[in-house]
Amino acid sequence: METANNKADAQLNAEKKSYAGIPEADFVDDVDAFMATPENEGSVDKVLKKLDENHSKYKFMEYNLVNKRRRLKAQIPDLERSLEMIEKLQTEKNNSHDLETQFLLSEQVFAKAIVPPTDKVCLWLGANVMLEYTLDDAQELLVKNIEAAKRNLGYVEHDLDFVRDQFTTTEVNMARVYNWDVKRRQAAKSS
Repeated sequence: METANNKADAQLNAEKKSYAGIPEADFVDDVDAFMATPENEGSVDKVLKKLDENHSKYKFMEYNLVNKRRRLKAQIPDLERSLEMIEKLQTEKNNSHDLETQFLLSEQVFAKAIVPPTDKVCLWLGANVMLEYTLDDAQELLVKNIEAAKRNLGYVEHDLDFVRDQFTTTEVNMARVYNWDVKRRQAAKSS
């Protein structure tokens, strides 16, 4: 089942250019025709400035996507640890003895806890919100959140590849326009 989903996601990724709506950079194949268009008016400085602005925008998008990827990569193990704890509580809920465990209080500080058998758990949802769930509901919610986080991580990875292609294309365009200008100036100088 999982391989079928991965194949479907891969096919979607191949078809979709960007999930975040990142605009595609057009490759300048014919520099003469590109520079002759009315919006460029043959002004190399204007064109290079516009391309440099686009390059900066792509770099900014890459920075944001890298941060989002880092957050998702940190979130997935946290969700999986929470799911493991829910599963442990489910196996222990019918026992008559208390469960002794340790939990992370703050970075590298653990506290010892004695947990009586329970069928409810509180999940921290973020933004100072915590809700009580039954163990089954908590497990279902965590499984959905893990799947969503992994799917979003795939989208972010795809968009990162896409945006890197776009700023490479933009860099090549900048070089082509600059070289076109150098050749034009050399031709004007020699004649």
